[in-house]
Amino acid sequence: MSKDAKSPVTSAAKRIDQFFSGPGGRADDWRDLVEAAKTWARGNDRAKYDVALGDLSVTEEYHGYPGLHLMDALREAALAGDATTSLALATRITQALTTRSFRRHAGDWNLHEEADGDVPDLLPPTFGGKEAHRPYFETLIVTGVSSSTWSALAAEWRKLRRPIDAFVYEPVIVGSLEDAFCAALLNPDLAAVVINEGFALHSRHDAPVLRPFVDAIGTHEETDASALRLAHILKRVRPELDIYLMSNRNVEEMAGNPEANVARRIFYSVEEILELHLSILEGVQDRYDTPFFDNLKRYAQRPIGTFHALPIARGKSIFKSDWIRDMGEFYGPNLFLAESSATTGGLDSLLEPTGNIKKAQEKAARAFGADHVFFVTNGTSTSNKMAVQALLAPGDIAIVDRNCHKSHHYGMVLAGAQPLYVEAFPMTAYSMYGAVPLKTIKQALLSAKADGRLDRVKMVDLTNCTFDGHIYNTRRVMEECLAIKPDLIFLWDEAWFGFARFSPFLRPRTAMGAANDIEAWMHDPKSVAVYEKQQAELGKNPSDEMLLKTRLIPDPRQIRLRVYQTNSTHKSMSALRQGSMLFVKDVEFHTVEAQFHEAVFTHASTSPNQQLIGSLDVARRQMELEGYGLVNNAMEIALAIRQAVNNNPLISRYFRILGADAMVPAAYRQTGFVDYLAPGSNWATAWKSLQDDEFCLDPTRMTLVCGTAGFDGTQFKGVLANQYGIQVNKTSRNSVLLQSNINNTRSDVAHLIRVLAEIAGEVDRGLSQGGANAKKTFEARVKSLMTDVPDLPNFSHFHQSFRGDAGTKTNEGDIRSGFYSAYDAAGCEYIRLADPEIDRRLKAGPDLVSANFVIPYPPGFPIMVPGQVITQETIDFMRKLDVKEIHGYDAKEGLKLVRTEALAKMGKSKPSAAAQLKAAS
Repeated sequence: MSKDAKSPVTSAAKRIDQFFSGPGGRADDWRDLVEAAKTWARGNDRAKYDVALGDLSVTEEYHGYPGLHLMDALREAALAGDATTSLALATRITQALTTRSFRRHAGDWNLHEEADGDVPDLLPPTFGGKEAHRPYFETLIVTGVSSSTWSALAAEWRKLRRPIDAFVYEPVIVGSLEDAFCAALLNPDLAAVVINEGFALHSRHDAPVLRPFVDAIGTHEETDASALRLAHILKRVRPELDIYLMSNRNVEEMAGNPEANVARRIFYSVEEILELHLSILEGVQDRYDTPFFDNLKRYAQRPIGTFHALPIARGKSIFKSDWIRDMGEFYGPNLFLAESSATTGGLDSLLEPTGNIKKAQEKAARAFGADHVFFVTNGTSTSNKMAVQALLAPGDIAIVDRNCHKSHHYGMVLAGAQPLYVEAFPMTAYSMYGAVPLKTIKQALLSAKADGRLDRVKMVDLTNCTFDGHIYNTRRVMEECLAIKPDLIFLWDEAWFGFARFSPFLRPRTAMGAANDIEAWMHDPKSVAVYEKQQAELGKNPSDEMLLKTRLIPDPRQIRLRVYQTNSTHKSMSALRQGSMLFVKDVEFHTVEAQFHEAVFTHASTSPNQQLIGSLDVARRQMELEGYGLVNNAMEIALAIRQAVNNNPLISRYFRILGADAMVPAAYRQTGFVDYLAPGSNWATAWKSLQDDEFCLDPTRMTLVCGTAGFDGTQFKGVLANQYGIQVNKTSRNSVLLQSNINNTRSDVAHLIRVLAEIAGEVDRGLSQGGANAKKTFEARVKSLMTDVPDLPNFSHFHQSFRGDAGTKTNEGDIRSGFYSAYDAAGCEYIRLADPEIDRRLKAGPDLVSANFVIPYPPGFPIMVPGQVITQETIDFMRKLDVKEIHGYDAKEGLKLVRTEALAKMGKSKPSAAAQLKAAS
């Protein structure tokens, strides 16, 4: 590709979705081509068709269908001036792509045959009793042979297909490193790559649309087009791809090179082309296999006599009943045939897996970049509590985001650990918090060090990404914290972010993605020099102020990399509700493995749901084989919603989706990135932001402001659900959160936009027809929701009775003792929120100390924890709340507080934290 090719201009034709390789953008381009062909066929200007076909010809080279033959036919028809043939062929290809019929119908590939007469299968195979088709994928062939021979080469590959093959694949042939990289980004159907030596470095296309992609790999001034370099580039972008290397030289030398471990297998030239074909199929089969789910299916087909405590197994009590048979008819027989309380017969034990569950977990570890994976069948709430209990002991200190999910707080209670709460940046206008600034976390570590308590700080516990879409720079957080304490444990709650593993944009911001990057950096010989250079610059005794403003580099020789990630698989992948995974990448795991198994025994059910385990196995299979395309589609859906809402004249009058500039303060967007749809934004600017900014916004999470339409979040959530059948999860005082996922389609977008337009129209008509009073009432309502918002309360501090020997600079506390203080009824009191006694005690004392968690929904974070001293800002916030659901607070009883007399007794009898830690050890 030419070095001075101009950067693409953002336009309707080249949407932001294409920067994320969205398949919908490709489909739209084909539909645009058909419309241009119709215009040409009606006798109008053909220039638009020629431009559209020229743009498509570049990127379609990276896809198996329509392939070289059909694309050549399109170009030949255009050159011949044949508008009729051009329209017919473009329409036929577009229909095949839209219905995906080309995966099954041979006629779609044949220029001189009509497409198969069968109606394309738009319904799942079980509807109508049709047989399932063989899964289809594509294989990228990187070669140095002339492009004039590619059609013949593709035909040779197709000859390898056999009726007994479990899968069918189509070759995609490119001739350069840049084209291979672009194909990996743009083609979600790729499952394998064959790299021959001798290919070129630069693309044969001088196409501006490709410029942002190739800029990312910096090939302008280089000449290295080696097979190994390309293999490493592709593995970093698409780690799920199987890579096969073909060498014409000393194949033994390449096979012995540690750098070649990215390849699944290495072949000498093309002497074993059938063996290569079989290897490609075997590699896909390895990802396709679901050890537990496959055994569950076989178990359901066996004749089993059940003499155990699960009457529903085999379904006899269902289908023989006159009264509950409808349950069996609704779910079908397989659900009951696949149920058992036994762990024999191929089903394995979730508590101590040794067979197919163990294998399924190993496959999940490979897929998600972890060393170990635990399947969890009662949600990530349990995964979080298991991790906290296994890794922390009584008296240990954990730096915790105060706004994290309540399971972390309860985990601290169970473990007897002492949370040192750190605050996220507030978003007061929307009654929500963002994420915790790195400077705040570093300050907590440095303060603990100054107080001589750093040895007790065992863990940093954070939520990534937050419910509202704030993504940490996980690598930077871990590296800078490890520079202060090299053996810190990190627990990242990624309940809502599991899908991110399968996006090259988002993967580096996941816990496992960052951990693998740090591990690779540690083994780079240059890392020690980089560390020592910074140490020389900092001097022997750098001040805390200097350390806080410096991007710290850890000593790669001292790091003990200990990273844990929890993942609500059911929240972003195709797993049943409560399906969760816990990922481990911990060099010290052997020292805590026994504790971990004890935590599993403590929290996991001895009667886990077999269908949940099976769905976790299948979810992993899907994401390894098609997750890349599914996640790209989810991002594209979200961007389409953002664009449709904010650019619609009627909808945007009353609703808007907040951009990154509104969700992330400028101080944390160091690159200056504004939003995915801002003028000038493109693939390159988004990529730079995701690489460098302290916080980014997950593109799949959309905060829709509804307060400007006169709706509070809870009210609008009810309107969407009850009147229009649209479900959302999270709300705030004046917004609702929309999430796109791998399940969404463009039809979902159309439905949402139609509903928002209808609601906006109703608001508009009400204001125009209601007169001055209606307008005045509306403006007052909007002001109440958007302007008169309560300040968000920060965590104050633990009462001294729960602080033990805590130093003056750190604020950890014994949350366990605070929690159990509520069990002493005589030692607690209730005061109603409106009682003047609260105001008197806030001014004159004694302290108001919470006896339990108080968690309003929304916003969903604890504004009080057991043992916390309640402040005026917390009371003000609660008095302004207009939500109905507040966990831990009964309006009739009032706030539950620890009596002053009980606090005094605790302070006298309670051992210090150091004493607790000594006793525990």
